[in-house]
Amino acid sequence: VKPEQADGFARALLGAECGPDDERRTAALVGWLLERAALRGHTALDASEVRAALAERSVADPGAAVQHAVAEGVVLVFQDGQEDEQVHDGQGSGAPAESDGDEGGDEGAGAGQEPVQVLLGLDRYALAEESLADGLARLVNACEKDADWEQAASAAGSPSAAELIRAVAAHGLVAHTGGEAARAEPAALITAARALGLRALGATHSADGRRRLAGATGDPETAVTLAGLLSGEQGPGRDGEGAIAVDLLVVLDAPQLDVETAAILVESLADGTRLVLSGDPGVLGSAGAGRVFADVLAARAYPQIVSRTPDPGPIGELVSGIGIGELNQVEAPGKEVVIVPVRDAGEAVHRTVQLVADSVPRAIGVPSSDTQVITVGHGGSAGTRALNAALKQRLNPGPGRFGGFDPGDRVVHVPAPGRAEPAVVVSADAEGLHLDCAGTEVVVAQERVESSVRHGWALSAHQAAGMRWPAVVVVLPGDAAQGLSRSWVYTAFSRGERHLSVVHGVDQALPRAVAQPPAQDRTTRLRTLLETPAG
Repeated sequence: VKPEQADGFARALLGAECGPDDERRTAALVGWLLERAALRGHTALDASEVRAALAERSVADPGAAVQHAVAEGVVLVFQDGQEDEQVHDGQGSGAPAESDGDEGGDEGAGAGQEPVQVLLGLDRYALAEESLADGLARLVNACEKDADWEQAASAAGSPSAAELIRAVAAHGLVAHTGGEAARAEPAALITAARALGLRALGATHSADGRRRLAGATGDPETAVTLAGLLSGEQGPGRDGEGAIAVDLLVVLDAPQLDVETAAILVESLADGTRLVLSGDPGVLGSAGAGRVFADVLAARAYPQIVSRTPDPGPIGELVSGIGIGELNQVEAPGKEVVIVPVRDAGEAVHRTVQLVADSVPRAIGVPSSDTQVITVGHGGSAGTRALNAALKQRLNPGPGRFGGFDPGDRVVHVPAPGRAEPAVVVSADAEGLHLDCAGTEVVVAQERVESSVRHGWALSAHQAAGMRWPAVVVVLPGDAAQGLSRSWVYTAFSRGERHLSVVHGVDQALPRAVAQPPAQDRTTRLRTLLETPAG
C-alpha cells in the first residue's frame, strides 16, 4: 500500500493517538523508501536523502527516525563502505557518532577532514554486495594455471580475442567490453577453452542472446541463459559439492546482471573456476538493484579487455557515435537507417504501424514478424500500450477472447522481474495460455496471465536489452523527451541488425540527450567493497 493509505488506516484505527512521528510509522517509511529506491536500481541511499524524504512526509525529527529504524534492524548503516553502529549524534542530525578527537561536523567529518558519506541500505542488498565482493576475491585468489593457453591465443581470429584469451589464462576474473560484433571474442574464448579440454560455457541474458552465442561458437552446448543455468534447466548441472560444473564461465550481457543474481551465481562457482564478465557498458543497466558490471569496471581491480572490433555498417557507425556523445548523420545507401519526422503522438502511432506493416517489409525485405518496435515507456499516447493496440488491430485483429489475447498475437512473457521473453500465442485452455517462445512451448497459468503477459509488438528499451531483431522501429513522440538519455538511445538504436527506423518527434531533445554525459544514476556499495584490500 502507499503511505497515504497506511496513514488513513492508522487514523481510522487509532484516532487521536495517531501521529506522524509514531515510531511504527517512521520505521515503516524508512523501509519503504529503501524498497522504492531498490526499484530504481539503488542498493543504498545517502542518509541525508532519507532524512529529507522523511521530512517531506511530516516527520518532525528525521534524524531520530533514522536512528530508530537502524536500532530496530529495519536498515543498516554504512560509512565509507564499512558498517557503523551509530547514525545519530544526539542532535537529530542523523550523522554518525564522533570518534575520539573529532571536532564533529557535517555527516561526521572532523576538523580539516573531508565530509564522510553515510549510506543506509536494506540487509538483503548489503549481504548480496558483500557476498559478491568476497566471492569475486575468492575466484581471483584460487586461480591456477590449468592448461597451455598460448597456442590458442596465437590461433585466435583477432587481436582482441587473443588478448582476452591471454588475460583469462592468467586471471580468475576478467572484464571484457565491446559492442555486438565484439561478442565474437568471448565466443572464440569458449571454443579455445573447450579445445583445451576445459568445461567452458557462455551464459546470456535472453534466449535470443543464447541463440546468437550458439551460432558464433557453432555448438548449442556452449550457450545457456543465466536463468536456465541457475535453475538447472540448462547447462551441465551441479557437481557433488553443489557447484556449477564448469571450469570457465563467460557471462555475456553483463550490464543486465543485478547484484542478487550475481551473488547467487558467484556463490555457485567452485574455487578455481574462471569468470569473464562481458558486455557493452553503454547499454541500460539491470532491472534489479545494483550496477555490478559498472562497479567492477570502475573498481579497476581486475584485468579489463576493451575490444577493438567495431560494429559494422551504418547502424554500427551511428551507435558508435552515440556511445561517445555524438549523434551523427550516417550514409545509408541501402536504407539501413531511416528518419521519419512526425508532428504529434497520433501521427507517430500511424507512421509506426505503416512502417511495420508495409514500408519495412516492402523496402527492406524484413517481414512484420521480424520487426520490433521500441518506445520510451508503457503509458502515454505513443507508449507500448497504445502502439500494441494499434499494431494488433492492423496485424492480428481479434476479440481477445483469451484474457485479451488471440492466437497469433505477439506477446512478451515476464516469468520474473527483469526477464522478458518474446513469444507468440498458440492457444488457451483450462491449463492456461499456451505460448511459443522461440520453439519452446510455455504454458502460463490463467491466474498469472494478467500479471506476466503483455502484447509484444512494442517493447520498452529496458525490455529489449540483450535482444536483437533484423529490423527495429524506435518511436520518439514529443512527450518522450523527459525519458531520454544517452544509455536509452544507445540501447534502443543498437537493437536492429539490418535496419533502423526512427519515428522522430522530439526535435532537439534527442541530440541533447545523447550529448549529456551518462550519470552515475545508482547508489551502490560494491565498488567500495571491491576497492578495499581486505575485500
